[in-house]
Amino acid sequence: MTKTKTRARPRKTDPRKPAVWNLRLYVAGQTPKSLRAFANLKALCEERMKGRYRIEVIDLMKNPQLARGDQIVAIPTLVRRIPLPLRTIIGDLSDSVRLLVGLDLRKAD
Repeated sequence: MTKTKTRARPRKTDPRKPAVWNLRLYVAGQTPKSLRAFANLKALCEERMKGRYRIEVIDLMKNPQLARGDQIVAIPTLVRRIPLPLRTIIGDLSDSVRLLVGLDLRKAD
């Protein structure tokens, strides 16, 4: 009996579906609106991207200079850094359809 070796083929990855989504949420302290934005984002990520996302919360009350990098003009603001292109969504993220469309997880109607 002869043995044959098979090589594992590298998996093709879809650039629109990265291994890990990199999301940055800009807030100003722990206001009700900021807390609601984080809770809404976390819930959506757990439902749609479980284990494949990273949320970085930037508190502009502590580090206001960080607003410049992503050109933040209102808070709370969510910036999708990966996958590209960058996407920005302003507000408490309670409109789930708008959030899904903004993150390119759903097509606009």
